[in-house]
Amino acid sequence: MNFLPTLTGSLSQPAADNPTVAIMEAAYAHHGLHYRYINMDVPPELLADAVRGAKAQGYVGFNCSLPHKVAIIEHLDGLAESARIIGAVNCAVKRNGRWIGENTDGKGFLHSLTPVVDPTRKHVVILGAGGAARAIAVELALAGATRVTIANRARERGQELADLVNGKTDAKASFIPWEGNLPLPADADVVVNATSIGLAPDWQARVPVQADSFPAHAVVADVIPNPPRTLFLGEAEARGCRILDGLGMLVNQAATNFAFWTGVEPDKDVMRRVLEQVFTA
Repeated sequence: MNFLPTLTGSLSQPAADNPTVAIMEAAYAHHGLHYRYINMDVPPELLADAVRGAKAQGYVGFNCSLPHKVAIIEHLDGLAESARIIGAVNCAVKRNGRWIGENTDGKGFLHSLTPVVDPTRKHVVILGAGGAARAIAVELALAGATRVTIANRARERGQELADLVNGKTDAKASFIPWEGNLPLPADADVVVNATSIGLAPDWQARVPVQADSFPAHAVVADVIPNPPRTLFLGEAEARGCRILDGLGMLVNQAATNFAFWTGVEPDKDVMRRVLEQVFTA
């Protein structure tokens, strides 16, 4: 008897070296699953055709990257709660014959954070107001964070995210303008750099916060996976903070996708080892 592979994949534009391919393929092999993860270039004008093709070819799910995260919604049958609030989808899952949009960016961060600290009743400070910040703010608010402070240079975008959290979750959110070296709130329990500052090859770029204002009791995280140890995390650790690198978010995001598609909880250590090899090669 011949078995066709069950497919998952990524609808991306433009295509880049995709570390998710490496870690998903490694996890499928490790668990003996007859799945494949395939990256495909999809220009915006062909997104509808690509989704129809994925459905016709028996995909059980797929990821989508920018600029498709909002446009994909009209091609799906429904949205999970966090994806609905965030207004963006990066993971499509076939459930009971219906295609449901999930946003696993924030879930990946939440799952990397919770072994270190429970966000329930915590004050979270998020630097930035882009897609990653939006997903993390919503997911942590849904997970029980009581306060969310958004710091951003562009006032309109930062205030819009604070208003979203206030309007769609039980958390209380506020916006603070990010001008110069930002002093971090002394009562922050979790501080997250959700910007791209410090991403390779510009790894020497410094996130403009007051280095002496990191609360020593706080958990400080960076969404940047490459390099795993950023200058931002180094400054926080020097102040006595516990730190979380961006590899954890990326691994947990991929692991969440994996579990949605296969029903199997993957070995995250296998995925992280492959990811470390990708970023140090």
